[in-house]
Amino acid sequence: MPPAPLITLLAGPTASGKSALALELAARTGAVIVNADSQQLYADLRVLSARPSAEDQARAAHRLYGVADAAEAWSVGRWSRAAMELLAGLDGRPVLFVGGTGLYFTALTKGLADIPDIPVEARDGAMQALDIEGEEAFRRRLAEMDPAAATRIEAGDRQRLTRAMAVAEHTGRALSDWTAETTPLLPPGSWTGRVVEPERAALYDNCDRRVSQMVEAGALDEVRALVARGLDPALPAMKAVGVREFAAHLAGETTLEAAVEATRQATRHYAKRQLTWFRNQTPQWRRVGRGAAP
Repeated sequence: MPPAPLITLLAGPTASGKSALALELAARTGAVIVNADSQQLYADLRVLSARPSAEDQARAAHRLYGVADAAEAWSVGRWSRAAMELLAGLDGRPVLFVGGTGLYFTALTKGLADIPDIPVEARDGAMQALDIEGEEAFRRRLAEMDPAAATRIEAGDRQRLTRAMAVAEHTGRALSDWTAETTPLLPPGSWTGRVVEPERAALYDNCDRRVSQMVEAGALDEVRALVARGLDPALPAMKAVGVREFAAHLAGETTLEAAVEATRQATRHYAKRQLTWFRNQTPQWRRVGRGAAP
């Protein structure tokens, strides 16, 4: 009988209890817990990203948590390179990837396209063209270069539309063609996948409770410090759930109660999107309910 894979992928929406399950599994197996959540990468988002506490990190080895500055923009590719370098140095020790960023798990299990870096000028040019032409005309022009992307990308998704256009114009090749040539980072058979999927009402209650806990733990101070840095609002860290909502309160534009409720709503919506993504993209992975043994 072949040995069980040493790599476990534990995915799920925010506030689903992934971190607690990861700690339990790590205690049993001695696994290293590796962050697969795009917001928990940032040192500046300790509270808002619900990063594991110092006490939890002392219970098991944790990697790639709080390793990036908010002024940096980590891509899926950059995270993938860091994760693979980390794996190479663990000498076969069990590893547990934990997080809610679906594209990270896609990179691990299906692969990433090796797309050349697209200059800022090309990306800005595509955005300006979208503004000038309007989405309908812009999409028709994209369809001539990348019909699959023009069909696949949903209405109003400016980021993906301009990304597809910039890649096609800069490389002379459709983004869809680039993405069709992928190799998974983890060899087939080397990993097992599990999704933490609580009952939806319980998940939403957890989301609401977590926001209240974040306020008590210093979320306002965290957002105040971020705002004081004057960072580009397009940076990933500045788009974290709660930053915009609490910044509005700190600017005197809304009450704390309204900011808390807005953050709760945004957190629930985020969790719902994550649930939908994992149900569609990982149908074969084992489902784990909240509170169940991993």
